[in-house]
Amino acid sequence: MSRNDQSKPALMRYLPLALIAVIAAIGAFTLRDYLSFDALRDNREALIAFRDSNYLLTALVFVAAYVVIVAFSLPGATVATLTGGFLFGLFPGVLYNVSAATLGAVVIFLAAQWGLGARLKDRMDASEGMVRKIKAGIDDNQWSMLFFIRLVPVVPFFVANLLPAFLGVPLFRFVISTFFGIMPGALVFTSVGAGLGAVFARGESPDLGIIFEPHILLPILGLCVLSLLPVAIKTFTGKKELLK
Repeated sequence: MSRNDQSKPALMRYLPLALIAVIAAIGAFTLRDYLSFDALRDNREALIAFRDSNYLLTALVFVAAYVVIVAFSLPGATVATLTGGFLFGLFPGVLYNVSAATLGAVVIFLAAQWGLGARLKDRMDASEGMVRKIKAGIDDNQWSMLFFIRLVPVVPFFVANLLPAFLGVPLFRFVISTFFGIMPGALVFTSVGAGLGAVFARGESPDLGIIFEPHILLPILGLCVLSLLPVAIKTFTGKKELLK
């Protein structure tokens, strides 16, 4: 077998992740004006009219578009979440938002896992010293780590999609932690989106910094602390056993 033939499988493994990176880069420069709050405001009446006459189709198109936005890390995920609330209300809008975001996250997770995840996991498993200890600690506390990175508002969504893939997290754990981990933030922005009608009527823009207000941020940080509780219990129990 020639050297070129041996390299083909490796290149194919990296192709999905490379495709996502290329589309994300192109989208960052070409779609920003189309996936913006201004575009939503300017087309709100047409969107509502289309929803009223084609509810099921509107829901399907919205979910599909949201999946594409997340899967390819395109600009406009926040606007898409607001749109879900604006078109469908808090419920089922939040269900559409969370389901679409989770599906999009799964796409990029699988692409990263197929391209680099398996190789990085094998290298970390074969490592010694500190790297091996860190990997063992992550493996023992995957649920806590997954919920923590989803709940912390400052962690970029695409980072929270890629990191688990590089650490060998099983797909089932990734899906469950993503769906429930993004729910608090999605509830906040979907609620803001559901109130956009009044915001448009006043000629104002929504307060997207609402998630950092104390009455919103503190409960989410409380959930972050709660997600780390099993790690704290394990650490305390382990130290207690060593002292015996």
